[in-house]
Amino acid sequence: METTDQQHHEDPNQAPKPIEHDYAAHENDPGPSPQAVEEDNDKGAGPVMKWAIPIIVIVLIIVWWFLK
Repeated sequence: METTDQQHHEDPNQAPKPIEHDYAAHENDPGPSPQAVEEDNDKGAGPVMKWAIPIIVIVLIIVWWFLK
């Protein structure tokens, strides 16, 4: 059995913590950094998957069509 530490607990009904501006003052219980909240998600898997999945589907359809 895995031992887990339950120190971190957030109530889903409460508002999220505000963006952290002074980490040293809240080192024991910091909020998210500005970069974590404001960063664009343009380097994720979404743009790759948008092109990879249709290409894979087309290749598989062509292979299926020739082997049918």
